[in-house]
Amino acid sequence: MHKLDDNALTRMLSSYRDPTATKKDVTNALRIYHGLQHRMEEYVFNDGSTKMLLNLHGTIPVKYKGNTYNIPICIWLMDTHPKNAPICYVKPTSEMRIKVSAYVDFNGKIYLPYLHDWNPKNADLLDLIQIMSVTFGEVPPVYSKGPETSYQQPSYMPPTPATSTSYIPPYPTQQFAPYPVAGQGYNNYGQPAPGATGPGYGLPYGMPYPPAPGTIAGTTPAVNQGTGTITEEHIRASLISAVEDKLKRRVQEKMNQCQAEVQTLKRTQQELNEGQVKIKDILTRLERDEKELTKSITVLKDKEKELERALESLDNVESIDVDEAVTTTAPLYKQLLNAYAEEAAIEDATYFMGEALRSGVIDLEVFLKQVRQLSRKQFMLRALMQKCRQKAGFSV
Repeated sequence: MHKLDDNALTRMLSSYRDPTATKKDVTNALRIYHGLQHRMEEYVFNDGSTKMLLNLHGTIPVKYKGNTYNIPICIWLMDTHPKNAPICYVKPTSEMRIKVSAYVDFNGKIYLPYLHDWNPKNADLLDLIQIMSVTFGEVPPVYSKGPETSYQQPSYMPPTPATSTSYIPPYPTQQFAPYPVAGQGYNNYGQPAPGATGPGYGLPYGMPYPPAPGTIAGTTPAVNQGTGTITEEHIRASLISAVEDKLKRRVQEKMNQCQAEVQTLKRTQQELNEGQVKIKDILTRLERDEKELTKSITVLKDKEKELERALESLDNVESIDVDEAVTTTAPLYKQLLNAYAEEAAIEDATYFMGEALRSGVIDLEVFLKQVRQLSRKQFMLRALMQKCRQKAGFSV
């Protein structure tokens, strides 16, 4: 499995007009189809101009008559991707030959209605490859080259798009399943020669060529044996077969497109289901948070009412006298409280007198005189407090 390098892919797409959408499209395709790889190469257009473009090369699985085959392809992405459709080719190995059909020309270029009707809004590489796989399962684009035939490209064919290096399949160890073999009687252009018999063209090896309408498999059409001419019945059968083939191709194209759309819808449905689960989880968390917030708001409103009642009660209370704010239950306790308050005041006065002396506000003589008086009074107050505590039964 080829490991996808996001950084390398980002650098490759630096010259693209929409590198983000292109990278997402390429990444989705490579994650599903492990037989494909990406690289930058020089693409030569029909007018001779060249441009460095990203391509996906490798194999895609194709189911044909109950067997799975690996078809080699190459998908070139325009620098305007996904606005313009990619250019796709079948890249047969040396053991394979291109089978020309309504979907593949002599050069291996792929023609599909999906490419012709490319819509940048809903078209992507994943759907394109799926349509290729389904289409090639009905009409194989390659077949095995028989050892007795040699292929010469006519001079009138349009030039095959070239690259800076010859195309070498990046999968040398991968074995391709046998494809239709051109048997005896086939000419150099992959079409059955008149009167040819042998393995069927475009079918897995060993399958007989489809019989003409009105005949039994293994027999030849009923030609006038006497004259060797084709009768009116043969012309009628040929016309019916041509119309039938054309209708089958059109029906198959619609089926392929519908199958690709169904796959896209299934992926979309899966993504929507996953999104639905995530949304349900988010809604559950939101409901839980809503309940907690409702409870917190209720508690907050109750506290707010309590504060309003407390403020109203304070507004109705008359002014309080500081001296009467604290009352005692007995005269002894009141005497103790007053002595304690006065002693604390003397302590503060002594401190501030020291600060005044340090600042030069009073001289030393005044300081000593006042401190001596305050100290004497403080001594008397402490002795009184000790006596009151003894009378009240407190610890001294």
